[in-house]
Amino acid sequence: MAEAYIVDALRTPTGRRKGGLSHVHAIDLGAHVLKALVERNAIPAHEYDDVIFGCVDTIGSQAGDIARTSWLAAGLPLNVAGTTVDRQCGSSQQALHFAAQAVMSGTQDVIAVGGVQTMTQIPISAAMLAGQPYGFTTPFAESKGWQARFGDAPVNQFYAAQRIADHWGISRADMEAFALESHRRAIAATEAGYFDREIVPLEGVERDETPRQTTLEKMAELEPVDPEFPSITAAVSSQTCDASAAMLVVSEAALKRYNLTPRARIHHLSVCGDDPIWHLRAPIPATEAALKKAGMTMDQIDLVEINEAFASVVMSWLQETGYSHDKTNVNGGAIALGHPLGATGVRLMTGLLHELERRGGRFGLQTMCEGGGQANVTIIERLG
Repeated sequence: MAEAYIVDALRTPTGRRKGGLSHVHAIDLGAHVLKALVERNAIPAHEYDDVIFGCVDTIGSQAGDIARTSWLAAGLPLNVAGTTVDRQCGSSQQALHFAAQAVMSGTQDVIAVGGVQTMTQIPISAAMLAGQPYGFTTPFAESKGWQARFGDAPVNQFYAAQRIADHWGISRADMEAFALESHRRAIAATEAGYFDREIVPLEGVERDETPRQTTLEKMAELEPVDPEFPSITAAVSSQTCDASAAMLVVSEAALKRYNLTPRARIHHLSVCGDDPIWHLRAPIPATEAALKKAGMTMDQIDLVEINEAFASVVMSWLQETGYSHDKTNVNGGAIALGHPLGATGVRLMTGLLHELERRGGRFGLQTMCEGGGQANVTIIERLG
């Protein structure tokens, strides 16, 4: 089978909610990274085969196939098409999978992959609630089939985060300590300049706005997001933010045609489903299935990026896999760096690639929980 290669990866800073990127139209946010990607690489823009973007809550400024509209807003050629993927939080990781699959099938050679989300302008779950004027209280409640299978069980991320914490014996204090370490790592990485190569500044924002100088004492003062979920506070949850990210995925033929240097090879890609009421647990069975299919063990993985949707998600995964926290989210995760939904998959992969290069590691694994009880797993092999 043909191979798929990553040639470049970049992102905007993560702008905090109502922060430095909050006024940027979603299309322009996406256009910024696409324009930078094209300018940085010696491939004529009209020779790109496709643009595949992740985006969630595709209403308002995010509606209308934002992969296509961002490409056009960047002033790039009309002949290049685009499509937008919604696998909830894993949308841009799935965009990467679709691009790699297209290249590996031999049907395409050059694909711009990415994601975009403006969570200040379009709040999380806006699309979930958009049907209410039309008589749909949620996407699920009025479905006879859904009700027959799952009843009124809550499809609620806070419920799932608390349930995971309870099941794996993870206390609020444990999660707050984990969250504090995420911020510490992100601040240290920022000060050391580790993110400088991957960030494309925008609107005067040059660094991530989301990492915080905080303390366990401050975290302990926070009220739970809901009295029903006493361990789940804003401190142990990912931050809403505004951001975009993009990668260049090409075939071996494209490497030769344009004299490109590959930075990584897609070694494995897969996706796995789990119980949608548990909702956030899927990275555990997804990782097990991916390793089995790839014929690998966690001992062969040099670094892991697993999305910190909630501290309990990562902590339960660490318990089940036995993998070292010292090699997981080494420069902080979404608790500190934000979770821009549709952009997070490529943001994580961008960071994973750069850190593998910095450390000289070989294999990196990325996974994340996704709405509907799903998880993607991507394993890359650093080249060079």
